[in-house]
Amino acid sequence: MFRRRAPRNIRQKLVNIFYPGGGWARSASYVLHRLRRLPDSPERIAKGIAAGVAVSFTPLFGLHFIAAASIAWMLRGNIFASLLATFFGNPFTFPMIVVGAIELGSFLLGSEGSVRPGEAMRAFTGLWSEVGQNALAIFTAEPFHWEKMSKFGDDIFLPYLLGGSILGGIFGIAAYFLSLPVIRAYRKRRLRKLQQRFELARKQLDE
Repeated sequence: MFRRRAPRNIRQKLVNIFYPGGGWARSASYVLHRLRRLPDSPERIAKGIAAGVAVSFTPLFGLHFIAAASIAWMLRGNIFASLLATFFGNPFTFPMIVVGAIELGSFLLGSEGSVRPGEAMRAFTGLWSEVGQNALAIFTAEPFHWEKMSKFGDDIFLPYLLGGSILGGIFGIAAYFLSLPVIRAYRKRRLRKLQQRFELARKQLDE
């Protein structure tokens, strides 16, 4: 009943990870619509948004949902709002997030040199490739290799994690204080419209 009439193939599913159906503008509009209509207090929703935005700055790819939900739970925020807010990290913002986080982390760690987003993504790809090769080496005579993991940890992950945690905290706090008045204003406007509809319906009944 709720299935697609034409099921998506594997290629379409992969494409939708980076470019959702209907485009990013439609997806962003949907996320904002869901956030505004969540059945919870504005404070709890704003805390969830802050958690999701903060986690988007970390290199915990594949664990963003779990991390965002965990932080929202600890802050007593709305968990579903935190999941939706991880949308802040998308193909348009990730290049700026990656560069900003790694540059800040490298500066604080005393490292020199800058890393481009493409280089960081290739480092992630190389890491997972090495992990896969080592997993196969368990069942073969091939030797284990940890060079890429060691270099990845020193050059990418640690600076990214440090810088991303700081930037995530800053942007998460900003997201809380920016979203809270917006949600409150939306709730008041929606309540006012409902009251106006109720008054109009009552007048029509009286007539």
